[in-house]
Amino acid sequence: MTGTRGEDAAGAGLCMLPAGSVTAPALRGLSRFADSRGIPASWEFLLDYDVIEAFCVAGLAGRAPATRGTYRSALYRLAEARHGPPGQRATPFPGARAPAPYSPGERAELAAIAAAQRDPAKRASALALVVFGIGAGLRPGELVALRGSDITRHGRQVVVHVSGPAARVVPVTADYAGRAWELARRAGSGHVFRPGTADRGYKNFVTNFALGLAADPAAPRMSLRRARSAFICGHLAAGTPAQVGVLLAITGIAEAGSLARYARHVAGISSSKGTLRVRRRAENTR
Repeated sequence: MTGTRGEDAAGAGLCMLPAGSVTAPALRGLSRFADSRGIPASWEFLLDYDVIEAFCVAGLAGRAPATRGTYRSALYRLAEARHGPPGQRATPFPGARAPAPYSPGERAELAAIAAAQRDPAKRASALALVVFGIGAGLRPGELVALRGSDITRHGRQVVVHVSGPAARVVPVTADYAGRAWELARRAGSGHVFRPGTADRGYKNFVTNFALGLAADPAAPRMSLRRARSAFICGHLAAGTPAQVGVLLAITGIAEAGSLARYARHVAGISSSKGTLRVRRRAENTR
């Protein structure tokens, strides 16, 4: 490792930054972090949200929380100009590890946490995070924009009409369909998650809400990324890899090969051979 490949890529843009800008040291640190992990030096990869998050968590582990937050904000501004708002990309960075899905026991704990919130509005929003994360695989930006009128029911089947860059129709999994429909009825034409006036463009809108929930310290943390992973892994475990086109359509993932990122978490297809089978099926749909 020379430690200069990423810095060379970022260096071309550093001279354009104002003196004293926190963006310059943030980019240099991000470049060194990416280079040490073999991540390509182009802006497309350096400014991927998953790479930035990995840098802020692992690369800045010894720095003060305020410093990590400042660096994250500066890098997110650059990433948004290249990839669009966080949580609304077509697909995550293909080389990053997919977050671990929630186990059945953890899902039950999350539902209990949501039900235990004292404030009715917070209780409903916490339940919406669980239901539309694990039950429909929504990304943060998609959950934030979701309205009750975007959810319809045909018999026992409840579907979510997702708008935005990855617009699609998602059938809610059977375990969450009833609760999804009840949340839709309560919301009416309003927002399902945190209804009312709010800055819905704020990048940590969902994360900050989850962090503010009352819960036992030993309980699993609510994470929409892990909830979405549970949704995707559930379909993989059910055999949907045989119908990769269907899975791509309902998850909003643009690149079929990205499904292999999740396959490692699924029993029965987590081996290298199983992952290869998923990848081959995915490639055959292109």
